[in-house]
Amino acid sequence: MMRPVGWMILAVAVVSSLTLPSEARVEPTHGFNMFSTQEEVQAGQQASGDVSKQLPVLPDSSPVTQYVQRLGAQLASHAPGEKWPYNFHVVNQKEINAFALPGGPIYVNLGTIQAADSEAQLAGVIAHEISHVVQRHGTRAASKQMAAQLPLAILGGMMGGSVLGRMASMGLSFGVGSYFLKNSRQSEKEADLLGTDIMYDSGYNPRAMAQFFAKIQAQGGSNTLQFLSDHPDPGNRAQYVSQEAATLPAKKYRTDSPEFAEIKQQVGGMKPLTAEQIAAGQKQAAASSSEGPTNDVTASGSLQTLDHSDYTISYPQNWRVLGDQNSAVTIAPLNGVTQNAVSYGAMISPYQPENPNTRLDQATHELLASIRQSNPDLRQIGNDENIRVNGVAGKSVDLIGKSPLQDQAGRTLEERDWLVTVERRDGSLLYFVFIAPDKDFGSLRPAFEQMLKSLRLK
Repeated sequence: MMRPVGWMILAVAVVSSLTLPSEARVEPTHGFNMFSTQEEVQAGQQASGDVSKQLPVLPDSSPVTQYVQRLGAQLASHAPGEKWPYNFHVVNQKEINAFALPGGPIYVNLGTIQAADSEAQLAGVIAHEISHVVQRHGTRAASKQMAAQLPLAILGGMMGGSVLGRMASMGLSFGVGSYFLKNSRQSEKEADLLGTDIMYDSGYNPRAMAQFFAKIQAQGGSNTLQFLSDHPDPGNRAQYVSQEAATLPAKKYRTDSPEFAEIKQQVGGMKPLTAEQIAAGQKQAAASSSEGPTNDVTASGSLQTLDHSDYTISYPQNWRVLGDQNSAVTIAPLNGVTQNAVSYGAMISPYQPENPNTRLDQATHELLASIRQSNPDLRQIGNDENIRVNGVAGKSVDLIGKSPLQDQAGRTLEERDWLVTVERRDGSLLYFVFIAPDKDFGSLRPAFEQMLKSLRLK
């Protein structure tokens, strides 16, 4: 049946009006990235552990934290792209700031909650940080830096075949104050625009985000310096946020909630620490632990197991693995990786001799020559010894070199490196370098020996 022409024009108009907002939606940008999603999550988890040790993070049991977690989860449920394991935390710090780590951890300073005039403004800050995670801004920036920087060899080999291992070997990290958490103006604009859609879908007026940023920029002062450094104004923020919001169908927004009013009253009576007080506390903690290994480099008696494609090995539960199940790995305490080197920990890697028929003794000396060539300061102590590791033939060599660490007088510490090789069925070697300053090696040797005893080749 023929329909009137006017009806058809009206139908096209209706369809166009319905489809326009989705077509105008901001799509996450993409760029060069060396990190897999799994590595990105792992990087964020490792950095989150560092943050918890360096900043006064409120416990998850805090009503303020629980409120931010609920608000964050609501906003994250509307985030496009990869479903990252978002988690939200509150830092007991006076200065206004917020930051996102790769793969989902998001931190909001208590001062930011105190400064927000409405729940919509606070939601804007969190939506903005969620957008940084969606856009993978941190790992994209790190990938760009890594591609431009020549890898640094450590004892003749990289700390791990994975991106995380390579990143650590270059002295790069996503920790507190990291360059990769300081966003470019382009990244800021991308996070604003994507955050606009997240706010809209969550029921908040997106313009509240731009209003809050404009407010703290106008406010100035020491409370906002770090925020403005980490989140540089792209310019015309209010204008382009309003333009994006105008592409979305009009609806009634919510601005506040009884819960926000309750939390605002609670945080109003709290006295968070200043950045200066936090830095002083960190300096005091570092000074009190300068006489010997810190808790961060001691070995826990509790163990966990790495199930590698070539072997399984147990290691202290308070240490972390850099690398993955298919690469060379470094297993080190939290503060065991210093600048571009391992100062405490163990490196595990395969080694293929030039001649596949080379015997264990000769292959070990080939490896040792390669290691010493890349690190001329290393010298052997005594003779190498024949050992057996769980019934497998092996060699043991003790070495002395220069540690990346210094004493209080600024003198370079001596480092003890214990090289252990074991023979694999295909004629190649699996080798271990157990590392610590010479003065601390004796206290960590039982942990190193325990790791060796747990080794099972596949």
